[in-house]
Amino acid sequence: MVGGAVFVAPIGTALPADATTALDNAFSSLGYISEDGVTNNLERTSENIKAWGGDIVLSPQTEKTDTFTMTFIESLNETVLKAVYGEDNVTGALATGLTIKSNAKELEPAIWVIDMVMTGGYKKRVVIPNGKITSVGEISYTDNAAIGYEVTITGFTDANGDTHTEYISA
Repeated sequence: MVGGAVFVAPIGTALPADATTALDNAFSSLGYISEDGVTNNLERTSENIKAWGGDIVLSPQTEKTDTFTMTFIESLNETVLKAVYGEDNVTGALATGLTIKSNAKELEPAIWVIDMVMTGGYKKRVVIPNGKITSVGEISYTDNAAIGYEVTITGFTDANGDTHTEYISA
């Protein structure tokens, strides 16, 4: 892996359909991500059904979760702040002063795109058509580290039943 970028746009924005086409102008960059990159956790849970005597005869899937974890390290990026705290909870502008409110208002779902440049120059694009930040980790204010917002984005099913789509191109 050589590098990458993460973008966000409102639900309803045109979704990219390949790894290389320019994103719609509604997408905003979330700036630098920590060196840990992005972690995708595809978790499937099943429930074993046993026959008399204990043999497992069936194991239907009961749940599937699709999450992406990353740490935004641009704490002065207004797009990052609005993603983490909610669009309506960040007012003003960096040049004139920002006000950030932290409250229990539920965050809105959005479209998330993760673009990567892989070894050999291959491009990979992950499109999460209906994702929401469902967890924010501890925020540390220290002398020796960038302020980071570790987030978990949960992908919810779209009209096709998909939680994300991946595209790879030369």
